[in-house]
Amino acid sequence: MKSGKIITEEKEIREILKNSSTIAVIGLSTQPDKASYRVAKYLKDQGYRIIPIHPNAQEILGEKVSASLDDIKEPVDIVDVFRKSEQILPHAKEAVRLKPKVFWMQLNIENQAAAELLVAAGINVIMNQCLMVQHKQLIK
Repeated sequence: MKSGKIITEEKEIREILKNSSTIAVIGLSTQPDKASYRVAKYLKDQGYRIIPIHPNAQEILGEKVSASLDDIKEPVDIVDVFRKSEQILPHAKEAVRLKPKVFWMQLNIENQAAAELLVAAGINVIMNQCLMVQHKQLIK
């Protein structure tokens, strides 16, 4: 099994964004004024397929909601996470079972233990980066 790595290089992030189509968003809010909603809407508007992950919602941004990563039965390229750093590890463990290409922790979110678990399972990790900001900067 190939191991993953923690990605920080813009060139690698650009490749991930170009070669991804499906993004599961953990912590996607139902409220349009929240960052998670704005980022997911932007990504959907850019043509990505969004899978909202929310334990108590049925539909967000016109998409059927899954309660957790364990409920997803299709390949996912990126798991984008909007949770507090200390809440990341259980999601990382779910992601190991799902096997996305990348586990992406949004701005101000970092969890080294989760990153090590994911990398050992062959999943690349991006921490403390906003997916929308990176997309706007790197994809013209």
